[in-house]
Amino acid sequence: MLKQFIKGFAMLLVLTVLTGIAYPLVVTGLAQLFFPRQANGSVVYNNGQAVGSQVIGQNFSASKYFQSRPSDAGKDGYDATASSGSNLGPTNQDLLQDVAERAATIRQANGLSPNQAVPADLVTASASGLDPDITPEGAMLQVPRIAKLRNLPLETVQNLVQRDTTPRQLGLFGEPRVNVLRLNLDLDSLMK
Repeated sequence: MLKQFIKGFAMLLVLTVLTGIAYPLVVTGLAQLFFPRQANGSVVYNNGQAVGSQVIGQNFSASKYFQSRPSDAGKDGYDATASSGSNLGPTNQDLLQDVAERAATIRQANGLSPNQAVPADLVTASASGLDPDITPEGAMLQVPRIAKLRNLPLETVQNLVQRDTTPRQLGLFGEPRVNVLRLNLDLDSLMK
């Protein structure tokens, strides 16, 4: 019995060292060596100051900026420590009301007619609640508002959205998307 206990305890120590210490150190070291930006949170800097992460959405409340996808992460949204969606089904009345209110807000802010379609990504939160990207259609819908508020030619802002649009990966996977943080930083750089 004592012999089995010693063998079991030795195995516990070996596996603890391998899986709890050695493996995490190797994976962290390889990540830092081959993917340092991603391993450190894909932090985006502007003039040497960290302004956000390229992979975590954030709220842009000023009307002169492109608006992000809505967030249900945390009490006030965009809380990276509370990443989650609303978990409401497509027929849930609370979700339908939220979507209708968001659509009305988008239409009003962008001078659209009351029945004009709004891209789904501008009125629904992602499963994580932290999606940093919107569709090119969602960005283009906001172009006239941005151009007017910033006193920029419409074509300039349209070209900025097109330039910042990331295509499908390998031409097959995912959908074209626009990172809102990057787009807003590029927009600010036009004003300098």
